[in-house]
Amino acid sequence: MIELFAVCAERMKKAGLQGTELNGACNHLLDTFLSRAWNKREDEFSTKTMEGRTWPFVQIIKEIKRRNGKDWPIIALFNGMEPDLKDGITLEESVQFAKIFEEAGADAMEVRAEFYCHTDNWKRRDSTHFPDCYFYPDRPSPLSPNIVDNWGKGANIKMAAAVKAAVKVPVIVCGKMDWNLGEQAIREGKVDIISMNRRLLADPEAPRKILEGRLDEVVPCNSCMTCFNLGEHFQPVACRVNPDLGKEREYEIKPAATKKKVMIVGGGPAGLEAARVAALRGHKVVLYEKQSKLGGSMPVASMVKGPEREDIMGFVKYLRRQMVKRGVEVHTGTEVTPAIIDREKPDVLLVAAGGAHDIPNFPGMNSSKVLTGEALHSRLKFFLKFFEPEFMNKMSKIYLPNVGKNVVIMGARLHGCQTAEFLVHRGRKVTIVDTGKKEEIGDGLIDVFLKPYLLYWLEDHGVEIIPEVKYNEVNKEGLVITTNDGTRRTIKADTVITALPLKPNADLMKNFNGKAKEVYAIGDADKPGLIFDAMAAGAKIAREI
Repeated sequence: MIELFAVCAERMKKAGLQGTELNGACNHLLDTFLSRAWNKREDEFSTKTMEGRTWPFVQIIKEIKRRNGKDWPIIALFNGMEPDLKDGITLEESVQFAKIFEEAGADAMEVRAEFYCHTDNWKRRDSTHFPDCYFYPDRPSPLSPNIVDNWGKGANIKMAAAVKAAVKVPVIVCGKMDWNLGEQAIREGKVDIISMNRRLLADPEAPRKILEGRLDEVVPCNSCMTCFNLGEHFQPVACRVNPDLGKEREYEIKPAATKKKVMIVGGGPAGLEAARVAALRGHKVVLYEKQSKLGGSMPVASMVKGPEREDIMGFVKYLRRQMVKRGVEVHTGTEVTPAIIDREKPDVLLVAAGGAHDIPNFPGMNSSKVLTGEALHSRLKFFLKFFEPEFMNKMSKIYLPNVGKNVVIMGARLHGCQTAEFLVHRGRKVTIVDTGKKEEIGDGLIDVFLKPYLLYWLEDHGVEIIPEVKYNEVNKEGLVITTNDGTRRTIKADTVITALPLKPNADLMKNFNGKAKEVYAIGDADKPGLIFDAMAAGAKIAREI
């Protein structure tokens, strides 16, 4: 095994790389020697001595140095802690590891943590080195004082600071870091270097922009985990906010051969990305949005999810700035009619006005108990004219009008599950029902970490999820359903909320077809999906017109 590691580093040098990071973190091979939780050996490599448990790591460092020369830089990456894991690595132990690795010849240390969840339940047991996932959907309790309690942001800084106090080589820290956290940590002498991963997928030019003071041009990572989830499913890594990722040559911005007037209906992610790229290519772009502010349904999503984990509003504000910077003519508070299109006379019409809400039709749906997804979105968007999503999220914990104590949510996919989390946090008793199969519960949620964590959390907070139902009626007691075994059941409810996937906006397209030489539906108006899908659609069409 030492040979395999060393030969790999040797190939790195021959290939023209500049150093090797030796990964002994996460729950990888070298960590399983370091950690008392995993190392159950009884021989000289057991955890009885520090020398034994660090021996493989040390020998690999020495062998790489022997092959590549003493000047070949080696970064030792290891867990500062293994929180919530019985016999997991402690901060005191990681400080000792750092001293030993430095003595062996490591030129820098990188500190992160492997966070363990549900360790008392083997069916649920999982671990993650993404600290924001560790805090999702609730803060774990109790929390170690050595973990920064900021919903994952800079969670590893205290661990890295303890290591830095013990060694003379530079110390690197990672874990939902950004330039502000990094600047502060470096100035305070806690670390020497910060490491960013997902943020560089969102914007590979971020370091250059930051150094040049162009912070408002940095595309903000949403920590949505789309990139990691795709990789775990053996698919090319892609990014919600950066559709160019992995397509840099194909998606190189090239001037349009024929400059056209492009009219975009809808200021959500598909419309905004299409506007940005089309303007960069030299088209004359005019964008209309029915709401008073750009962003589509993203501010609503931010209000429901909260600002702690996903920086959706940071991304919305970036796209709004891009409209100004790229010279896009924007009209807000204006619902597009055929007459407006006739007046604009566009060469290309892009319909990105969002999808149509799915509202089931059965007895009682006109009851005052029912709050449809369409009505809920309309109500939230009205208040978003005056207040920011973060403020509305906080206020909803104090006052949430028109939502009773007992709530039934129709729809167990992404929208329904996240709405349930929002309501449970606000003291509501929630039941979720869906006509789909059990395996469709949570569809749209990120499969890795986020989907299982949320479903476990809902179960632990008393949320019953009933798949394969037939809706019968809404009456004075609540929602009446028929379960898959034929049983008729009334679920007590003060409020029934529809949270079903959107449908394509076919009616809107009927009104707009033929109103320009080229007419295209994009985003939810064409094929309802996620922010990721909408951004991809906008990026693609704007390069084709």
